[in-house]
Amino acid sequence: VQLQASGGGLVQAGESLRLSCAAAASGRAFSSLVMAWFRQAPEKERYFVAAINYISWTDSSSYYADSVKGRFTISRDNAKNTVYLQMNSLKPEDTAVYYCAASQRRLPSGSYYHIQSYDYWGQGTQVTVSS
Repeated sequence: VQLQASGGGLVQAGESLRLSCAAAASGRAFSSLVMAWFRQAPEKERYFVAAINYISWTDSSSYYADSVKGRFTISRDNAKNTVYLQMNSLKPEDTAVYYCAASQRRLPSGSYYHIQSYDYWGQGTQVTVSS
């Protein structure tokens, strides 16, 4: 599975951005993958942001870090093999490189937050929020 993230940029606090992650999932249906976003600020570890699983073609569950709940929304378009991260009310502390990730495993709900749960990673896209 190859992942290509895009949509990052420089915005002011309070503004919005939408990140996209396109997946090339030959031999593996995109719709069956658990997809997630993580972020990594300079000199800090990579942290979980959001994840979305697969229940059916039209149904999924999503999970969020407390720091982004109510501001960020993860979604997926299985017809386009793409996952999105809509980021609203951005804050300077949201500044980081954002990575999309995919897992081909069935994950227990408590595992979505762990880097080790994910098998594939995109190259990252920079998000910078100025105050």
